[in-house]
Amino acid sequence: TRASDLIKEKTPEISAEDLSEISTKVGIGAVKFADLSKNRTSDYIFSWKTMLSFEGATAPYLQYAYSRIQSIFRKAEVTQFNKNIQIIEPQEKALALKLLQLEDVIDAVISECTPNLLCNYLYELASLYMSFYEACPILKDGISEEVKASRLALCDLIAKTLKQGLDILGIEVMERM
Repeated sequence: TRASDLIKEKTPEISAEDLSEISTKVGIGAVKFADLSKNRTSDYIFSWKTMLSFEGATAPYLQYAYSRIQSIFRKAEVTQFNKNIQIIEPQEKALALKLLQLEDVIDAVISECTPNLLCNYLYELASLYMSFYEACPILKDGISEEVKASRLALCDLIAKTLKQGLDILGIEVMERM
């Protein structure tokens, strides 16, 4: 109910069916992420406001990052991605390096039974994506088709990584939010 109210506030024109589906995924994801993102030896403070925030290390923030990437793909009208990614800008390099850390993070989560490491990783990845999105135009006029294709391919890898990581945590993503 709280997630539904929040989504209605942000997207008043949303259909009742979409609202029900999205709010369920956001609400359940928010609680799961809040539980899993804390180190098991840390104190726990239950707060709906914090859990359902679209800012900071929360499931709604990560779900929004995923759906934002899907929105770019819809605008670009692409479903196939180039495998040739060019790392030009510092934000692209930071994302590429973060993407390469996934296997190590998953190994650490398994060996140490610390899902909070995966939560932290996904939050850092989404934050780097938001910086990349602001600094590196993807669909703007004036960028070459080669750069556009490269950035779309990088977005595809980020989306797949976010989806995989959230899936491991039992949190669903959605194409639109």
